[in-house]
Amino acid sequence: MTDLRSDIKVAIVRALKLPIQPEDIDNAAPLFGAGLGLDSIDALELVLEIERSFGVVIGDEQTGGQVLQSVDSIAAYIEAQPKTAKQ
Repeated sequence: MTDLRSDIKVAIVRALKLPIQPEDIDNAAPLFGAGLGLDSIDALELVLEIERSFGVVIGDEQTGGQVLQSVDSIAAYIEAQPKTAKQ
């Protein structure tokens, strides 16, 4: 069984074509600003990837701001969704 956080890291690196390995991303590190340094364009791409890969919906900017803080926050959001999500 694969770990959800590992799957999220792979999705982040794949979607954003980052020049790092998924395992180099710390689960609690901020994805924006001082963390990975992602920007608003990255946020849009990341939302699309998370929705496609994990079958969840990030319906608005406020939700996205909360969900996309870190790998841990993305995982918590996915885990909190009804189990109709594809994984």
